[in-house]
Amino acid sequence: MVCAESLGVGYSYVGDVLNGGMGLKLMLLLLVLKLIGVTTSYASGNAGGIFGPALFIGAMLGGSLGTVAHNLFPAFVAAPGAYALVGMGAAFAGIVRAPMTSVVMIFEMTRNYAVIVPLMISNLVSLFISSRLQREPIYEVLAHQDGIHLPKAESRSSEGQRRVSRVMRPATEVLDASLTARQAIEKVRGTQLRAWPVLDAHGVVGVITLDALEKSAAEDDANRKLSDQVSPLNFPHLHSDQPLNLALERMSAARLDVLPVVSRANIHELEGILTLQDVLDSYGFSRSARST
Repeated sequence: MVCAESLGVGYSYVGDVLNGGMGLKLMLLLLVLKLIGVTTSYASGNAGGIFGPALFIGAMLGGSLGTVAHNLFPAFVAAPGAYALVGMGAAFAGIVRAPMTSVVMIFEMTRNYAVIVPLMISNLVSLFISSRLQREPIYEVLAHQDGIHLPKAESRSSEGQRRVSRVMRPATEVLDASLTARQAIEKVRGTQLRAWPVLDAHGVVGVITLDALEKSAAEDDANRKLSDQVSPLNFPHLHSDQPLNLALERMSAARLDVLPVVSRANIHELEGILTLQDVLDSYGFSRSARST
């Protein structure tokens, strides 16, 4: 029964903790089982919820701490239920990174101002520790896991800053993932680009350079398809709302002069390409300027 309850939402057990009707050993057991269940769920790639587990873990941890403290100093320490309530808010603030949301939520539950001050202090401590241990919030991690890249503060450019959307060009030259290296070389013969996005039925799956194609064609694996030579889960790319200085950094890191511009909602959805020459032209550093 305990194992089954730890796999569910567990609101009935949370209620028991808030009312001071649960023993210390049972709270610790439920805390350990819930932690194992949540970490196993997220490690396997199947999110099992955030709101419910955060409240459950916070209630069990706060209730356990409150029970120990109340048994040691009964005349100076509040009831375990108050600790469980603060623990719920602190766990929610640290996991979701929304400290004020948990303050409002706990106040709506209790209608009691007395718990607000300790809750705010606990939230700040929880937020500070969680930010130091894991800089990326869990919602952003899950979004990246699904191929969704939301804009961050550093990606919001100031007024007049150059963006990728103003410089990128349509992706008129792409390579099919089913082509071999020799077939790809024949297709791109005579083009000015030295790298191309590789697409399959689901969209862009990588970028391949002319040097990589020539090397593959010269070796025994010349008939190997392009889909086997790229990484669909980890390939260099850009988003249209990102600044050009970031584009230069990513080109330098990937040692590429062409990067695909993809959608934030789906990194396999190709919106265009950005070349190094396009970036240099936008800064007024064209080929003619370099030759003089």
